[in-house]
Amino acid sequence: MAASVCRVGSTVGRALTKTRSPILLSLRRGRASVSYAQSLAGAPETRLTTLDNGFRVASEETGHATCTVGVWIGAGSRYESEMNNGTGFFLEHMAFKGTKKYPQTALEQQVESMGAHLSAYTSREHTAYYIKTLAKDLPKAVELLSEVVQSCSLNEPEIEQQRKVVLRELEEVEGNLQEVCLDLLHATAFQGTALGHSVLGPSKNAWSLTRQDLVEYINSHFKGPRMVLAAAGGVNHEELVSLAKSHFNKVSFQYEGDAIPVLPPCRFTGSEIRMRDDGLPLAHVAIAVEGASAASPDIVPLMVANSIVGSYDLTYGGGKHLSSRLARIAVEENLCHSFQTFHSSYVDTGLLGIYFVTDKHHIEDMMHWSQNAWMNLCTTVTESDVARGKNALKASLVGQLNGTTPICDEIGRNILNYDRRIPLAEWDARIDAVTPKMVRDVCSKYIYDKCPAVAAVGPIEQLPDYNRMRSAMYWLRF
Repeated sequence: MAASVCRVGSTVGRALTKTRSPILLSLRRGRASVSYAQSLAGAPETRLTTLDNGFRVASEETGHATCTVGVWIGAGSRYESEMNNGTGFFLEHMAFKGTKKYPQTALEQQVESMGAHLSAYTSREHTAYYIKTLAKDLPKAVELLSEVVQSCSLNEPEIEQQRKVVLRELEEVEGNLQEVCLDLLHATAFQGTALGHSVLGPSKNAWSLTRQDLVEYINSHFKGPRMVLAAAGGVNHEELVSLAKSHFNKVSFQYEGDAIPVLPPCRFTGSEIRMRDDGLPLAHVAIAVEGASAASPDIVPLMVANSIVGSYDLTYGGGKHLSSRLARIAVEENLCHSFQTFHSSYVDTGLLGIYFVTDKHHIEDMMHWSQNAWMNLCTTVTESDVARGKNALKASLVGQLNGTTPICDEIGRNILNYDRRIPLAEWDARIDAVTPKMVRDVCSKYIYDKCPAVAAVGPIEQLPDYNRMRSAMYWLRF
């Protein structure tokens, strides 16, 4: 989950960011009608430079009049303990309350004067601060980012003020049942580990976090080798590198006592968590198995598998001609209001699952057909299924990266995850290389006869017993 709240007007804010797959299609100006193959060949190069302190600078130049530039940091709720869970999220709030050079009013005036939009988000493994602005204002944007990241004022009165804001946002998130359900899924799937923490943290921590906690978090994690200055749009890479040297050359690459933080492994546990509330109109249910890590070669076949299962929303329309078999059944049997597949990948593990929203009378049937779709992936997926899944995957991934901001986000996370920006042509080749046997083998590896994690919220009396759901993770064949 990523944090989300609006700040001053439409200028200074924080953005909700969903997990996106690392693939890009960026069409040059005036070439909206080019073919997919032409776009592969003409995709702009992503250039990468590393400064002496390990701070990396990455950019994609498209010649547009606007650009997005931001700092991506390898830190998030996974790097927190139970005692300080929510520190990164709290710090993100403080970033918009002024710096040592620019008090809050001055910071807002600087952003407003450029007609820019300053945003941020925190996830389980990443934190980002970024600005969408005119290309000509890139130098000022980089300066403001350096102030926000390195010189946040963190004054005590403002910290006390932000406690109330954070608590109010925690209350708002409790009303978003999809976020609640997926947070509960992480809590049970990775119970006893840092990935089980929510990004926002518990309310008791919002009351107890101190200025020293925020300072220690910055000193522990905001290090050169774990930071990327990423930009996309009308940017010049040499200029961006020069600006990085001017504003980020003092970012430390050393840890106190050489105590480089090492992420402990996050064990997956097949389990369930139920939050029954018969007063709610709809049930929100998620079932998942342990997925692949971000750098795993199994990522692409699993992406194709998810694309085969597909997604559905009642508001989209459609019926018996929908390509997804699960979607067709959902429509014909009126099984759910919506469903979607997901694969949240982390440094060393992941969550591969299906999330659906339904009324209390169809929970059991929807769970049955969701698991049935998984079993089909493991045993009977066909050439036509895979061809359809690959085409749908390419189209959806391309559609997600329309604009400089999602491209910039993709660059930042790619550099943190892979140490490089993987070219579109490479991803395209990997998708094309997927065969039905690969899908069956990889899905059997991750799904077949595995103990799932299940989270459910709402009127969930009909949700099957865990042992029944576990027994549906394999088929007996004679």
